[in-house]
Amino acid sequence: MRLLHTSDWHLGRAFHRVNMLGAQAGFIGHLVDTVRERDVDAVVVSGDVYDRAVPPLAAVELFDDALHRLAALGVPTVMISGNHDSARRLGVGAGLIDRAGIHLRTAPADCGTPVVLADEHGEVAFYGLPYLEPALVKDEFGVDRAGHEAVLAAAMDRVRADLATRPPGTRSVVLAHAFVTGGEPSDSERDITVGGVAAVPAGVFDGVDYVALGHLHGSQTLTDRVRYSGSPLPYSFSEATHRKSTWLIDLGADGAVTAERIDCPVPRPLARLRGELEDLLADPALTPHEEAWVEATLTDPVRPADPMARLTERFPYTLHLVFDPERAPDDPDVSYARRLAGRTDQQIAEDFVAHVRGAGPDAREQAVLRDAFDAVRADETLREVAR
Repeated sequence: MRLLHTSDWHLGRAFHRVNMLGAQAGFIGHLVDTVRERDVDAVVVSGDVYDRAVPPLAAVELFDDALHRLAALGVPTVMISGNHDSARRLGVGAGLIDRAGIHLRTAPADCGTPVVLADEHGEVAFYGLPYLEPALVKDEFGVDRAGHEAVLAAAMDRVRADLATRPPGTRSVVLAHAFVTGGEPSDSERDITVGGVAAVPAGVFDGVDYVALGHLHGSQTLTDRVRYSGSPLPYSFSEATHRKSTWLIDLGADGAVTAERIDCPVPRPLARLRGELEDLLADPALTPHEEAWVEATLTDPVRPADPMARLTERFPYTLHLVFDPERAPDDPDVSYARRLAGRTDQQIAEDFVAHVRGAGPDAREQAVLRDAFDAVRADETLREVAR
């Protein structure tokens, strides 16, 4: 069975101030063409279809168009909700849409109920594990402590229990939206840390033939059977080195996996430039980036006059300007943003405690801070769902 694995469309999201809807529509066209031209048997979409719980109308219309075009091909599509989606909104009408071959899996309670497709070698069971917010689903899965590993392990127990009841030789595919250990994040994914831990081990998914992951925006192979497709378009300059693609997966009669990357259309390349303004304007080596979307980091010791206007004369698609003069890390003039770069909310809060009272928090206080951050994040998730 030939599968096309994609995820993280983020329909409705902009790239800095650039509306990406046209590029997203271009990707949908590419997806449909690939399904048709490469004889794909099933499409799997591993979450973050939309960029937010209440997407703009234009994004909903594009999603509707995608569903109609995929259904018209007669190729089944299995789709889960991600942490950016409203699971309940995305799942509205799932029972009716199911009849058209579009299988939306957004309810945690349905993790152990697969979509069963068949080819000449027998059945393939597709299990959809939507994004499982630990604080919201721990009761459903009967786990004591709300954590990503605990709820995903419980969901996978249901998958393996169902798979054990199926005919021998039944192959299995799991769609999941999670941060799995070994994956490389970028700046454009929303933090899903719970209890100080975001990642879950790949071993959670043992016992199935292929795991189609979503959440991280870079295409990645964690094992031959566990892969991220990544987002089809860039959503931050941290993705400048990404090769945006989907996975074409051939699932053999014995469950063996063969994978091929299918490149996605590139609306415009990305470039991250760093240096003093005059050097960036004069350097002939930067000529290939003149048509790229540019992030420019200026290292001039004194902020130059009209830097954006001058940059856009040579690089008309400059979208992001950073001023970062070269200074020693302990220089008191180093920017607050630079001092905080790469630090988690938990670390920043602990540093604040140490600054105020002269000593950092003890283990009990660290736990209180973690619980507070987790509660705020869970409350924000509930508010988004309720909107």
